[in-house]
Amino acid sequence: MTVANVVCIKWGDKYPAYYVNRLCAGVRRFLARPHRFICFTDDAEGLIPEVEVHPLPVEPFEAEMMRLMTEPKRKGAWRKVSLFKPGLADMQGPVLGFDIDVCITGPLDDLFDFAPGKMCMRREWREARRGLPGGHGSVFRYDPARHGYLYEEFAADPLAAADRAKYSEQKYTSMTTQSRGDFAFFPPQWIASFKRDAIPFPPLNLFVEPRLPADTRVMCFHGKPKMEEAVEGYRGDWWRTTRPAQWLNEFWSEIE
Repeated sequence: MTVANVVCIKWGDKYPAYYVNRLCAGVRRFLARPHRFICFTDDAEGLIPEVEVHPLPVEPFEAEMMRLMTEPKRKGAWRKVSLFKPGLADMQGPVLGFDIDVCITGPLDDLFDFAPGKMCMRREWREARRGLPGGHGSVFRYDPARHGYLYEEFAADPLAAADRAKYSEQKYTSMTTQSRGDFAFFPPQWIASFKRDAIPFPPLNLFVEPRLPADTRVMCFHGKPKMEEAVEGYRGDWWRTTRPAQWLNEFWSEIE
């Protein structure tokens, strides 16, 4: 059986190593097929041995990429574009990519098998509400041999590519592949948003524990709260305050 590839990126000091370790643990628990768990990072300290560590790719367009990630109103996760480079870490076949601020809560094999050969993402929640076709980048499935054009088009003119995508990496990825008929949306029930799908509508959020929706495979913690805050209960504006999500302790933990 071909070994599957699971990949993430950790750079800077926003997230500690245990985010990667707990993501790795969730993948090991819920992915039945043999796989590599690969992390590209500028700091491997604290990562467990089960994580296959590679240095962050250094790109010819590094200066432009850093500019896009640091200028006001241009802060997209543009380092992800490096993942689409064919031959990176000798990854062969489909690759399942994750942001590290997600929690694995259900079987992952379907995410590898869905819409073979396509770039797959979940429809972005705000885009879906507006009837727009943008994808959300916390979970994505691709094949470097098929989707290397994402890397090549960006490398040819990073600033122009970012401008076309309104400085959103996830919009660049989803819209570029859609324009080639090379894209499919994951079923929305597989990938949930904690703040949009788990927290009860106000004022019930003040009294009722956040829920884990049925058939959720990945829970995304984009924005606030993050996992630690969700476990303990989050205090923000009254409509964002949550009760402790005690079920999260079952899924967001390190390898024993």
